[in-house]
Amino acid sequence: MNIMLADKPVEIRLSQAAGSALAQRTTPLVAEMELLFSCLIRKRVRFYEQGAETGTTAGKGLAVSFRPIMTRSCRISTLDGPPPSEDFPIRNVQPFVPHWLSIDFRNGQWLGEFGY
Repeated sequence: MNIMLADKPVEIRLSQAAGSALAQRTTPLVAEMELLFSCLIRKRVRFYEQGAETGTTAGKGLAVSFRPIMTRSCRISTLDGPPPSEDFPIRNVQPFVPHWLSIDFRNGQWLGEFGY
């Protein structure tokens, strides 16, 4: 299935297990594709049980969003825990929106990855 994010098509790939788990849900799951700009770039898919109103509907039981963020500093040696971060105000987000999102459900856990 495909959705549009920032006027760009994103292919959603669901494993059979993910499709079955989504079909059993009574509330939508939110899959947030997070792109972190820091000393290095990190990609992560976060899953939320609530907040589907902030995402784009991608079929029954699933909403998808994209969130670029940046760290406030790059001093890893003094870092204890996750880096302090904030939304990254990109004027033209379209080039950064991924081409695909893959979602799986294994051992009771949602797993995801995205790419270009």
